[in-house]
Amino acid sequence: MEQKRRKGNTNRKTKTNKKASPAVAVLRGVGITFLSIILICIITCTIFATALTIYVMNFADSSSTVLLEDAEMNYATRFFAKNPKYTPGGDEDEWVLYYKIVPTGTTMKWTDFEDIPETLRDAYIYTEDERFYSHEGVDFKRTMASFANMFLHFYDSKQGGSTITQQTIKNITGDSDASGISGINRKIREIFTAIDMEQSYLKDDILECYLNIVPLGDGKYNIIGVQAAANYYFGKDVSELSLAECAALAGMTNSPTANNPSKEENNFKRRDYTLRHMRNNGAITPEEYDEAIKEKLNVTCDIKYTSVDQYDKDEKAINEGITTYFTDEAYKQAINILSENYDVDTDSAKEKLTSGGYNIYLTIDVDMQDKVDKKFKDPKTFQAYNLSQDDLLSAFICLDYQGNVKAVCGGRDEKTVSMGWNIATNSQRSPGSCIKPIASYAPAIDNDVCTWSTLFKDEPIMIDENGDGTKDKKWPVNYSEVGGTSNWSYNYYPTWYMLMRSLNTCPAQLIEQMTPDASYVFLQDKLKMTLSPLDADYSPMTVGGMTKGTYLDELVSAYQIFGNGGKFYDRTYISRITDYSGASVYDHNYAYSQAIAENSAYVVNRMMYEVVNNDNGTGKQAKVNGVEVVGKTGTSQEWQNLQFVGLTPDYVSGVWIGYDDLETIPTNKYNNIAKIWKNIFGDIAKNEENKEFQKPDSVVEAEYCTKSGLLATDKCKNKSKGYYKDSNTPGYCTSCG
Repeated sequence: MEQKRRKGNTNRKTKTNKKASPAVAVLRGVGITFLSIILICIITCTIFATALTIYVMNFADSSSTVLLEDAEMNYATRFFAKNPKYTPGGDEDEWVLYYKIVPTGTTMKWTDFEDIPETLRDAYIYTEDERFYSHEGVDFKRTMASFANMFLHFYDSKQGGSTITQQTIKNITGDSDASGISGINRKIREIFTAIDMEQSYLKDDILECYLNIVPLGDGKYNIIGVQAAANYYFGKDVSELSLAECAALAGMTNSPTANNPSKEENNFKRRDYTLRHMRNNGAITPEEYDEAIKEKLNVTCDIKYTSVDQYDKDEKAINEGITTYFTDEAYKQAINILSENYDVDTDSAKEKLTSGGYNIYLTIDVDMQDKVDKKFKDPKTFQAYNLSQDDLLSAFICLDYQGNVKAVCGGRDEKTVSMGWNIATNSQRSPGSCIKPIASYAPAIDNDVCTWSTLFKDEPIMIDENGDGTKDKKWPVNYSEVGGTSNWSYNYYPTWYMLMRSLNTCPAQLIEQMTPDASYVFLQDKLKMTLSPLDADYSPMTVGGMTKGTYLDELVSAYQIFGNGGKFYDRTYISRITDYSGASVYDHNYAYSQAIAENSAYVVNRMMYEVVNNDNGTGKQAKVNGVEVVGKTGTSQEWQNLQFVGLTPDYVSGVWIGYDDLETIPTNKYNNIAKIWKNIFGDIAKNEENKEFQKPDSVVEAEYCTKSGLLATDKCKNKSKGYYKDSNTPGYCTSCG
């Protein structure tokens, strides 16, 4: 064993000492190193490919859909009004441009695909994307070439790889970052979005959108789309462009500021590029190429009109510059409509409206608005005599009986800012006795608490002044509409007389019977008035002593029920909205709620007729010869607010006067509030189509006994005419005889 082990050791030693060839050793080392590098590269590439795949697929999962409809951005929104000169069958259009909102420095006009000449379409395709009709959103050949050129510089200039589809997406979204990692991210995101878009839209639709939103400005003006460019550079409609002009527009796309037709040398090179590609692809003949390349272009660079869709000389807005009060309110309403329709926040809706190319059809009566504006500028409208200093504020609003606002004025001073403060819609002021018809008399008549001739004693109710559960105060005092207070007479007067004289005791007694909560709910739910929870109390519901007050537009809207049979319509400045393509976005819903019964409404209407037309009525100075006027005056505590809401057969309107700092209004210096309303609206009322309110069949006109308040008999000596619901007529008088 020992010998064998030694032998074995000897053999091992012999092998160890044997020297290998140097060349073999080197080759062996190089091979091991090379194989190690290959393995490292394979592993690295595998890891990189896996990470890249995950990275790219994350973009595929998170890429958002871009809609061609979003290309509406950057179009002017136009407000239209009914043409006061329009007659059916006449030459005048029914709607005229009232105001337009133009994206700053932007001119564009949408043109349908079939109205864009094929020559221009081909020019863009063979300049920007030769394989447009064969790829599926991404031209991977061009994309890879563009990517390789970034590193290997095959081309002298930067080689673009974006297809028309990708450019359309970039123009819609505004996402054009081309730098660093964020640029790569944007490109990958754009690729997946383009593939998705091509699965959702026809090629022609994508090309139409692209040609309408491609930027073609010269640095001075932001010209968007081929129609605006044709108009600006050549003074033509896009359908009138020659082949050379089509090539000039298509060729400038890669750098509009540098290559637009006004830069003759640069544009000629780009025009030649376009024409050669069109010729090489068979879109034009060699003869057409030769003719077009020789054509001398007549470049105008003249933007005659200031807004989108403004290529007709009669497209001048009635109102320009600073917005009117009416436009302000329509603008705000349109934002709310778009926010709701598209389920977006207010800022997004505002952005859509500002540059979305919407056509907004207003409810305004242009003639009426003009007349009201002129009256507000005339000091005689308000002053009892000429005042050297006059800082009295005022506001006015008029609606028809479907809630359409016809005119609004939010202040007397010259309007110097758009979207400024509007007293008629933004200020809450005490309505005073204007609250009575809607808070007490209307629900009382409707719920048969009283009739036209129910007798009420002119005496106060007892209220809990200290909140200890003890009714220990007589309330309310009667305020005279012309100043001062009056004691309670303790005489009996019929309901209509209490309203005519604006005595506070009757409404207080009605509110006591119905409860302040019931009146509060009626105003808030039926008439959609903005109230504080603290207003569910005696003073607010009886004499208008609100916590904050009421908005004039809401107050006037509430009164519409007395002129249209008890129906309440939502107030609106807009009847319809269409988008840039003419598709309907919004049609105002003229549904109504029946706030009170038709006969109840007419009975209260007749009560307010006495307010204006009775010699003892507080609103007698609002009377207009030739047309019925009914209404109610309102005076807040210490004469800090004066209001009048007047109804004619066609309209309901209201006026407010007061001061910013709630000073007492010197009634000796200013006209009676009913007189001010007449000064503003009287001439308009005279020309109304309808002259009197129509009595419904459900109202009974009958004589009543002034002694008992019941229907008169032959034995009653003192009688007067009254109006009653046919479902709630009083019994016959039995006390006379």
